[in-house]
Formats: sequence, structure tokens, C-alpha cells
Amino acid sequence: MLKIILLGAPGAGKGTQGNLISKKYGFPKISTGDILREAVKNRTPLGMKAKEKMDKGELVDDEIILGIIKERVSREDCKKGFILDGFPRNIKQAEEFEKLGIEGKELAILFEVKDEEIIRRLSSRRVCKNCGAIYNLVVSPPKKEGVCDKCGGELIQRDDDRPEVIKRRLSVYKEQTEPLVKFYENRGILGKVNAEGEIEQIFNSVCDIIGQYL
Repeated sequence: MLKIILLGAPGAGKGTQGNLISKKYGFPKISTGDILREAVKNRTPLGMKAKEKMDKGELVDDEIILGIIKERVSREDCKKGFILDGFPRNIKQAEEFEKLGIEGKELAILFEVKDEEIIRRLSSRRVCKNCGAIYNLVVSPPKKEGVCDKCGGELIQRDDDRPEVIKRRLSVYKEQTEPLVKFYENRGILGKVNAEGEIEQIFNSVCDIIGQYL
């Protein structure tokens, strides 16, 4: 059992790399962001509470997140390992996660990206209203402006991808999440990756780190 925790600011590429890790090693990627956005889309009570926080660039309450994670990692597909993308986000969540007593090795991977690059990446991101496909107007624009290549749906900018909210998200990250770097570093289970290069190059670095734990 290998528990992989992806760390880094919003837009650092955790989701992209998490998908590649999942495909290569067969571990499910658990993204709290995806779960929460699904709840928002379905307008569940949880989703409505989360939306208010997310739209302001604030973090969703710990008890909500912990409940989601606990249920998810108990499923059969997580028996050999799993990847956590967007959790834990603070020391309290990390400590509570450890208390769950899930057996296996733990590895935290930090994706390092400068603030100005994060703002450029996220403010250029567009999401399909219908199928959820993600585009970047600079790196991977759609063939037709404002229209999804996959389903023809409308491309929108998420509220939490507006520049003013991105800056707030970065501020929250530095205040609450960056201390996790020291938390895992002190445990001797932190690997660091320069996440400003090519996707394949970054992934090779990630695989080098994972290979030391398998």
C-alpha cells in the first residue's frame, strides 16, 4: 500500500501529474476539488456550503473534507494504494488523516511553481460547461474560441480562476498549506519536483521519486 500525497499551490499541475501517476501505477486519484465541484453542480447541501467558500478562494471546512476522504479511501480500489490531490491542506487535516490508521507507506510530493506562473496558468484556464474538459488559452486552446472540441459545449471561466480570487487562493495556500511541507519533510517522506518544465519531464522526476518507495 502506497499513499501518495500531492502538494503544491493551485495550478501547480497536481491534477495532470496525478492522472499520469494513476495511469502508470494503477492507483486511483482522489481529488477533493472534483468531488466538491460535483456536489456544487448537483446543488447538494454540502455543495452549497462548499460553493460559498470556493467562490471566495477560501478552503472548505475540515470536517466536510475529512468525511469525504474517509469514505473514499475505504473503497476496494484503494487497497493497493491511492493518490490524494488537494488533501490534506493544513496540519490539522494531515494529523487527522494519520489518525485514520490506514496501513502502508506514505509519500508526499511537492510541485514547486512561482506565483506569477500560477496566476498566468489559472487565469488562462477554461472549462466546458457540459463535459468538464479543461483548456488553457495559452498552452492548449480549443480549435474554436469558446467552444469545447469534445462535445461542442460552452467554455467558461470558473469563479475561482479569476485573477483576484487566484491571488486570494495563493495567500490562503501560503498561510495554511505551506506548513505541510515542513510537516512531511520532518517525517523524511517529502520529494520535491520543479513543476515549470514540460509535462513529460516533470513526470519522469515524479516516477524517480515514487520508484524509491515501491
